[in-house]
Amino acid sequence: MTNIKKLEDIATQVRRDIIRMVHGAKSGHPGGSLGCADFVTALYFEIMDHSPENFDMNGKNQDLFFLSIGHTSPLLYSVLARSGYFDVKELATFRKLNTRLQGHPATQENLPGIRVATGSLGQGLSVACGAALSKKLDGDQKLVYALLGDGEIQEGQVWEAAMFASARKIDNLIATIDYNGKQIDGPVKDVLDLGNLRAKWEAFGWIVIEMNGNDMADVVSNIKYAKTLTGKGKPVCIIMQTEMGYGVDFMMGTHKWHGVAPNDEQAQKALAQLPETLADY
Repeated sequence: MTNIKKLEDIATQVRRDIIRMVHGAKSGHPGGSLGCADFVTALYFEIMDHSPENFDMNGKNQDLFFLSIGHTSPLLYSVLARSGYFDVKELATFRKLNTRLQGHPATQENLPGIRVATGSLGQGLSVACGAALSKKLDGDQKLVYALLGDGEIQEGQVWEAAMFASARKIDNLIATIDYNGKQIDGPVKDVLDLGNLRAKWEAFGWIVIEMNGNDMADVVSNIKYAKTLTGKGKPVCIIMQTEMGYGVDFMMGTHKWHGVAPNDEQAQKALAQLPETLADY
């Protein structure tokens, strides 16, 4: 039986890590990272079949995850470290000189858990399609997951990949959209309105479900449900409603914290709202 409280505690620590990493580097992207913390925590600690101790780039007979919104790297790094891919102490080197923890994930650093460089937005779904199709060709029964941002899907390549996945019946792929309604320059609806997002993905031939990305029980149950929809000839899309900056009151309700680091006072205020549930690095 899933221990939701344990997952919530891990996600809280991940949020602490995010604040401390971005504050320590004096740069980074805390908003979206905080908003998606429940989802990525659930994937790595409950949903995916993966082997942190035996990481390799091919990931045969393992579930794979591709973070298409690469600027939320502090989230991924925290979860990777907390799930055993590398020592949590390395989180202190985030965005520092000669670090493996670049501002956007990079394969050239040979950091365990990173299989693609995602500095440029809009490319992750294409990569996930390739990985999922490769698994089908190899007879590998495991799944491929991808996380995209709602601002990111304004990129045309996303829709090329969406069309390809449907046309090739890539039904071992689950793509999740972080639908927080905010991007670097303001509300998504003002920058480039997405309209009826569910209808768009369904029109492209995907099975679509929706969930609350800041409710751990809802996240776990819906990802498990999404898994039951795989293997039916269509890729699966989860539209995930989140709040940018979730867990820190003054970072919520605004796009300001997309790519701004908290100062000393702000970091202390944020950490006071996020109890240390695991040991800080």
